[in-house]
Amino acid sequence: MNQIFTVEGMTCGHCEKAVTKALLALDAHATVVIDRTHNKVQVDSEKSREALAQAITDEGYRVSV
Repeated sequence: MNQIFTVEGMTCGHCEKAVTKALLALDAHATVVIDRTHNKVQVDSEKSREALAQAITDEGYRVSV
């Protein structure tokens, strides 16, 4: 299932890696595409939207769902 999140606070490549790592820890088979310029994170995963959002939030970023 493809989900798109608006994520605030991603300012650099390290932020992108942290978010990607958190999402892949939740679902190793997920596909993650980040557009930091537009604060968008696109995730193709079988996990629930809530679980994906929580993984991003746990890394310290604010998610607008």
